[in-house]
Amino acid sequence: MSIEIKTTSVEPIRHTYSHIARRFGDKPATRYQEASYDLEAKTNFHYRPQWDSRYELNDDRRTAIRMDDWYAVSDPRQFYYGAYVGNRAKMQEQAETSYGFCDKRNLLTRLPEETQKLLLRLMVPLRHVELGANMNNSKIAGEATATTVSQMHIYQAMDRLGIGQYLSRIALMIDGSTGTALDESKGYWMDDELWQPMRKLVEDSLVVQDWFELTLLQNILMDGLMFPLVYLKMDEWLESQGAEDVSMLTEFMRDWYKDTLRWTNAMMKAVAGESDANVAQLQQWVDHWEPQVYSALKPLAEASVGVEALDEARAELSTRLKKVGLQSQGVSA
Repeated sequence: MSIEIKTTSVEPIRHTYSHIARRFGDKPATRYQEASYDLEAKTNFHYRPQWDSRYELNDDRRTAIRMDDWYAVSDPRQFYYGAYVGNRAKMQEQAETSYGFCDKRNLLTRLPEETQKLLLRLMVPLRHVELGANMNNSKIAGEATATTVSQMHIYQAMDRLGIGQYLSRIALMIDGSTGTALDESKGYWMDDELWQPMRKLVEDSLVVQDWFELTLLQNILMDGLMFPLVYLKMDEWLESQGAEDVSMLTEFMRDWYKDTLRWTNAMMKAVAGESDANVAQLQQWVDHWEPQVYSALKPLAEASVGVEALDEARAELSTRLKKVGLQSQGVSA
C-alpha cells in the first residue's frame, strides 16, 4: 500500500482588514498598524455628546491644532496594547528586584533621620504631580481623534499612575508601611511653601480645555524640566547626602523618561511640520506655560541641587524645542 502526500498552497483573498488596506495597500500589515489605525467611529452618530454638545464624538475641533490626517502622528516604538504590556512588564520586573532588595535589607530605614526627611519633603510629594499627569493624559486620550494619538496618551497615563505608586512605596519603606510617612509627605504638598507653585500649576493644568495644549504642557514642558531635575540632577545630589541607595528606586523613572522622549519628540515634529499656523499656536502656548513651569520648579531646585541645575534642564528642553522651530523664553537663541 502506498500513500501519496501532496501539498497545496492557498493564496489569501486579502492580506489584511479593508480599512488598513485602504491606507497602506493590500499587503500583510504589522500588528501595530492593525491595532492602531482608523479604529474610531467617524460617521452615523445618533446624537452629540450631552456633556459638550458643541462637538461630535471624535471631533478634531477640540484642539486649535490642525492636521490633514492625525494619523501622521504615530508611535515610533510601535506600541499597541500587547507590545506595551510586554515592554512594561520587563521594566516592572527590574524595578521590583530593586525595591525588593532595598526593602529586604532595610536600606532606607538605615538612612539618617535628616536624610529620610529630605526624601519625604523633596521627592515623595511628586506622587501628587504624577496623579495630575495621570488625569491629564487620560483626558487627552479621551478627546484626541486618531487612535495612534489616543493610545500613546492612555499608556502614558497608566505609566504615571505606576510612577506615583513607586514614589509612595519609598515613603512606606521609610516608615515600615505604617502610613505616617505618606501623611507627612502629603502635609508638605498641602502646606509647605516650597510646593505651592507646583501644586497650583498641577491644578491649573487640570482645567486646560485644548487637549493638545495640555499634552504640550504636561508631556513636553513639565516633564521636560521636572524629570531631568529630579531624577538626574537631584539623584546625584541625594548621593552626596548619603542616600545613594535611592538611585536604585528611581531607575525606572530614568529609563521611562528616556523611552517617552521618542514619541513626544515624534509627535511635536509631525505637528509642527504640518503648517506654520501650528508652529505659531505652539509657540504661543510655550510662551504662556514654560515660564510658569520653570517658576514652579524653582523652589524645589533651590532647596536641593541649586537653580543652576534647573537652568541646565531648561537649556536641554530649549534644544528639543528648537528642533521643531520653537523657542524657550528663558533661553537665548
